[in-house]
Amino acid sequence: MVLVRLLRSLVHTGSLAIVDATGRRTLVGDGSPPEATVRVRGWTSELAIAANPALKLGEAYMDGRLVVEAGSIYDVLDVVARNLGTVRNGPIMAALEGLGDRLGKAGRLKRARRQVAHHYDLSARLYDLFLDDDRQYSCAYYRAPDEDLDTAQHNKKRHIAAKLNLDRPGLRVLDIGSGWGGLGVYLAETFGAHVTGVTLSTEQLSYSQARAAASPAADRLDFQLRDYREVEGPFDRIVSVGMFEHIGKRNYDSFFAKVRDLLTDDGVALIHAIGFADAPGPINPFMRKYIFPGAELPSLSEVFAAVERIRLWATDAEVLRLHYAMTLRAWRERFMANAADAAALYDERFVRMWEFYLALCEIGFRRRTNMVWQLQLTRRVDTLPITRDYIVDTERRLMAAERDAAQQQPHHAA
Repeated sequence: MVLVRLLRSLVHTGSLAIVDATGRRTLVGDGSPPEATVRVRGWTSELAIAANPALKLGEAYMDGRLVVEAGSIYDVLDVVARNLGTVRNGPIMAALEGLGDRLGKAGRLKRARRQVAHHYDLSARLYDLFLDDDRQYSCAYYRAPDEDLDTAQHNKKRHIAAKLNLDRPGLRVLDIGSGWGGLGVYLAETFGAHVTGVTLSTEQLSYSQARAAASPAADRLDFQLRDYREVEGPFDRIVSVGMFEHIGKRNYDSFFAKVRDLLTDDGVALIHAIGFADAPGPINPFMRKYIFPGAELPSLSEVFAAVERIRLWATDAEVLRLHYAMTLRAWRERFMANAADAAALYDERFVRMWEFYLALCEIGFRRRTNMVWQLQLTRRVDTLPITRDYIVDTERRLMAAERDAAQQQPHHAA
């Protein structure tokens, strides 16, 4: 069995049992946790997974041709990933992570809109099954490991706002890839900013506009169905969370050039995105085909090179390591707790596809080289204070104000 031979050469710690098409059971590994058992239905499935595991493992699970009989698909991926370490080189890694396709996508406007619609224009009810109450669909910021998802996502908004240095009301803010509007609403309501949010998702747009209309800062919120390349400035602040992954490697220079051109002379930009902690490489082929068509994850070497070419100042950089792993676990647990509702919206195959997606991504942040970076940019060297104290000071001030506001809320007897 080709698949067994591949796994036997790879898995030395942990325990993975494979039941083949004849019912024969083979155990690989050393018998220690984590443990999982999978059944592969059909010789063709075994051969396909062995030949192209980066794509075919997820497809087989999604289609019910690979069945997890003990443990979960997360446990299966965890066993494999623990044995891979954090090196994405060599023939085995090339097979497992699909390192053949290194070309970025051109990112033309029509293609970009189609790619966004593929994922973000799914049923609004789907996202309610696993996201926080504010529908933040990006890495949360955990100040402590035991914080709940809603708290961690609010932390993220506060952390980003502090880096934007919104030091006076009335600042003009552009939110590139504004999602369901939560960050924009927060900046407008908390700091008195005038926020323009742009998205290519019609579902996100309608939701954001409804939120804006209901906000006390409605006159300072403007959400538009527009590509960032079509926006005209200037803006005092630019923020982009979880959108840079979708612009394509060929467009890094043009993206940062657009940011530079849209910023005022004393403006500040904050870009938050997923990347690799090692050498540049392509996104997993399962993710590209089924979840985020056209997405590309950058290494910081690629990002900084583009920033240097465009002659922007990188005034602050932060790497968030396990924060997204914790976020993804919370999403996966919520999603699986509501799997029946997700199946009612779509079908069981969709549920398995999304379970695999969420598990694979969490493994990427826990065992592989995925991380999240936040990069602060300015046009001038003297735009911001010369130490990072203002970031911490702003967050502490906001947290104190939130505590005071919570204490002033009336307490109702049970």
